[in-house]
Amino acid sequence: MEKIIALNHKMNMDYDEVKNYIQKLKKLELNPIVFPTSIYAIEFIKAGFKTGLQNIYYHSKGAYTGEVSPIQAKSLGVSYILIGHPERKELFDETDEEVNRKIKCALDSDLKVILCVGEDKDEDYKSAIKKQIDSYLKGIDREIIIAYEPMWAIGKNIIPCHKKLEEVINYIKSFFNYDVKVLYGGSVNSESIKTLNDVNVVSGYLIGTVSTDINELEKIKEVVK
Repeated sequence: MEKIIALNHKMNMDYDEVKNYIQKLKKLELNPIVFPTSIYAIEFIKAGFKTGLQNIYYHSKGAYTGEVSPIQAKSLGVSYILIGHPERKELFDETDEEVNRKIKCALDSDLKVILCVGEDKDEDYKSAIKKQIDSYLKGIDREIIIAYEPMWAIGKNIIPCHKKLEEVINYIKSFFNYDVKVLYGGSVNSESIKTLNDVNVVSGYLIGTVSTDINELEKIKEVVK
């Protein structure tokens, strides 16, 4: 199975850095899904990369200053939307209902959804993930991609052990009546990938700020062949 490599740039790089990054990423031949800052999405689309947005709004159009609709994203050439990222919930108070509405609106516009789920350090992963999946996917029966992003691992340079990660991903898969792809995100880098890539049930990786570093991506590529 070819691993999915998703690059979440978050709010990093200015325009000149993006142009330089694109030229280097082309040479790397990694074939990723790139989630740049939204104002740079068109540059990655023009360069031929599969491109997604890090967020979307749940209305098709209207007086919603500062927001981007799925229809607008689709018309630009965007094909993926990242929804439910822990940082959206923690920093912007995004609710379960908003996540659900965003998924529905994105799917209605024929965009592919990568949905983040994961527990905090003080939570039981089973109850936390079940609650999220039940709430986020209420009334939704179309196929999506899941990204398991334990909040306690994001930016902390720690990852679950092999056994725990396999256990959690199999638990996530048990909620779906299709062979759902489950990515792992949370401190994915050139060192942790050596351990992560031994977990066969992982369908790929959602790589955060490290994904803006071409040298790191080159090392990751050598492991994820």
